[in-house]
Amino acid sequence: MTKKIKSAASLQKEIAGQARNDGAKHTFLKWNDYIDGKDKSVVSLSEGYSLEQLGHYSFYSDIYELLFYLCILIYSKIVKRTVKMKTDILVIGTGLAGAIAAIIAADNNQKVTIITKTDDVISGSTATAQGGIIYRGINDSKEKLISDITVAGAGHCWLPAVLQLADLGKKLVDELLIERFGINFDSDEQMVNEGQGRKHYAPTKPQLNDCRGVLHMPIDNSINHSDLHLTAEGAHSVRRIIYSKDSTGLTIQKAVIDKLQNHKNIEILTNNIAIDLLTLSHHSKSSLDIYKEPACFGAIIFDSKTNKTFPIFAKKTILATGGLGQIFLHTTNPPEATGDGIALASRAGARLINLEYIQFHPTSFYRKNQKRFLISEAVRGEGGILIDKNGNEFMSRFHSQGNLAPRDVVARSIQNVMLETSAACVYLDISFKGEDWLKARFPTIYDYCLDAGINIAEEPIPVVPAAHYSCGGIGVDLNGRTSLRRLYAVGEISCTGVHGANRLASSSLLEALVWGYLAGKDASIPKEDDEYFPEINDWISETEPMDAALLAQDWTSIRNTMWNYVGLIRTKQRLHRAKKMLRELQLEIEQFYKKAKLSREIIELRNGIETAITVTNATLESPVSRGTHFIES
Repeated sequence: MTKKIKSAASLQKEIAGQARNDGAKHTFLKWNDYIDGKDKSVVSLSEGYSLEQLGHYSFYSDIYELLFYLCILIYSKIVKRTVKMKTDILVIGTGLAGAIAAIIAADNNQKVTIITKTDDVISGSTATAQGGIIYRGINDSKEKLISDITVAGAGHCWLPAVLQLADLGKKLVDELLIERFGINFDSDEQMVNEGQGRKHYAPTKPQLNDCRGVLHMPIDNSINHSDLHLTAEGAHSVRRIIYSKDSTGLTIQKAVIDKLQNHKNIEILTNNIAIDLLTLSHHSKSSLDIYKEPACFGAIIFDSKTNKTFPIFAKKTILATGGLGQIFLHTTNPPEATGDGIALASRAGARLINLEYIQFHPTSFYRKNQKRFLISEAVRGEGGILIDKNGNEFMSRFHSQGNLAPRDVVARSIQNVMLETSAACVYLDISFKGEDWLKARFPTIYDYCLDAGINIAEEPIPVVPAAHYSCGGIGVDLNGRTSLRRLYAVGEISCTGVHGANRLASSSLLEALVWGYLAGKDASIPKEDDEYFPEINDWISETEPMDAALLAQDWTSIRNTMWNYVGLIRTKQRLHRAKKMLRELQLEIEQFYKKAKLSREIIELRNGIETAITVTNATLESPVSRGTHFIES
């Protein structure tokens, strides 16, 4: 009697249902029991499925047999990924800090899984970093760097962290970025060939040029410290920044990602966003685990391509999710900087510190109703002058270092001048440098402005402050360890204590390199209970369609509230109003989140409101103005 043949679709549906009912048990079909045309009663699966479970099938030809095999094989591979994964080290974020941590851990024979929520592995703020990375200048020293960092940080920096950065920074730039990854930073020879000349400056007090108001450092051509060209940036006492044109971060990230993608011990998952960290306190099915030291054992992940939700169990987890600029109306950060890591850590119970210190970059390109674009501090480092709408230089009124004052001072000064002159922006003038020089030194900025109708060789650049960098974050030690066991944080999402109340220009890439390296090494060392993975409850998916209008309006509310009430200049009244408005909005968003069909957008919104409230609370609890945190009486 001929047996009915089921379609591949119906077969897959039936197998999927059986797999779910049986706790997602599945692996590979053993075909040795169903070959040579034999009518076996059992087709064995490694988890014990039989023909009685799957239905009885007969195949009229090898084609049907092949289709059946492919259906089982493809499904098993999909479910193998979406139902459960296990790795030695899970890294969340593929910026410089996360990528370095992953590579170093993989070098130490760890199986590393690194995820990014974007489609491209090159994502986050690293790729948009223009200025450069701290190196070692002429007549420079560790002591001078330490002094510059702590002065810029308003005396709020953690000295052991600053000392570590000064000790290891140049060494790791040499050994990793230049030697291992082969990054070609701009050299003196390139500058001469491109008509920019050699410009090494001694660490003396800036002088004000009588005719133009340009801040210059006296030239010292007597010492050839390095073949790398050194530039200056705000609050640095010497020229110690090395760079790759005005796309330093992208140049670095491309080289590092190339190594990441070709490492045998690293698996990269794109379009994957973490929903929550897995912790003993919140996710273990054993009630007794609440008595253990709080620990993280992985994360719940959502794959936005397949719409699947699954846990990744990890011995160690490293958060490297980047910034939070998208909670503000104006930001230089990329779209993915929605504060995910702060929200994940907050819900997991990790210690968060210094979140009131949000750095607003003084100079982002201004066009009404247009996304902000960073105009690097290196433009001012090369002599650029800030002027008001009437063409008057103004920074010498506010700080002895003038246009090279610390970022928080420059940003507030710009806002004050905008209020004084009733202007929508101020201007940054570097037109006196000449077109060829500008094209060679700042090709990205030159092209962007030209596309927007501004030729920076002929006219000044319209600029306004914008949220740029979070000096605070998840509190970590000198190895990147957080207050939760088995959880690390590196990069902008962390707070090492280096930046204090205001970050020194071009220090963030160096911090990412140093702490990424150290966290990768430390996470590779076996520790007690690394192998403990408790049972967790299954994820329950909802099906209500997402309301795009609600999503857009909620983000608008968050960004406007944060910009107007928790922005450059704050008052107690504004902060209390922000807290009340954000709390009410969070209740609405949580209800929205619980019912909606899961997506990257709804996860980011949930993270955004959590981060906004966390920043606002930290700001309210800090009554003293310091660095980037300015309370107006």
